Amino acid sequence: MAGRNAYIAPFLDHHPEIDDSAYIAQTAAVVGAVRIGKNSTIWHQVTLRGDNNFITIGEGTNIQDNSCVHINSRDYPTIIGNHVNIGHCALVHACHLHDHAFVGMGSIVMDGAVIESDGMLAAGAMLTPRKQIPSGELWAGRPARKMRDLTADEIADNRRIARHYVEVGRAHRLGADGGPFIDMHSHPLPPRD
Repeated sequence: MAGRNAYIAPFLDHHPEIDDSAYIAQTAAVVGAVRIGKNSTIWHQVTLRGDNNFITIGEGTNIQDNSCVHINSRDYPTIIGNHVNIGHCALVHACHLHDHAFVGMGSIVMDGAVIESDGMLAAGAMLTPRKQIPSGELWAGRPARKMRDLTADEIADNRRIARHYVEVGRAHRLGADGGPFIDMHSHPLPPRD
C-alpha cells in the first residue's frame, strides 16, 4: 500500500481497512469506516469519508483524482463493487455501484441510486436519488436518462480501463518491478527544440 503521507484516520472507533496491494495517493484522505479491496487505486485529492455510515470498495476499482465519496448517515452507506471506474471529479454519494459499473468524469451519483454491472453514467451527468441504471445501458444528462444500450466493444473497453488502472497503481507502488504491464503504457517528455 502506498500513501505514507495520505491522510488515513479513524472516526470515533471506526478505522479504515486497506488491503496492502491497494494504491493510495499521498494527497488522498480516507476517514472512518472505509474498506478498500485488493489492487484498488485511490488517486490524488480523493476524499473517502465514512464517518456516519460505511464505504466499501471492492477489488481492482479506481477512484480518480479529485473525486469525493460519502454516505447518508440514516439510510444509505456507499457500496462500490469490483473493477469499478470512477472518473475524475465525480461525486459519489450514498449509492450502490455494482461490479464493472462506470461513473464518468464530473458526474454525480445521488442517495439510493444504483448502477448495475456494466452500466455507465456519462461524463457530467447526474443520477438522481433512487434511480437505477440497468446493466449494459448508457445514461447521460442532468437528470440522467437512458441514451442507448452499450455495445459489446464499449463494455470491453470499460473493463480494459479498470485493468489499466490496476497496472498504473502497481507502477506507482512498485515502480518497474511491478511489471509486466499489458494494459498500461508510459511516454516520456518529447525532446526539447
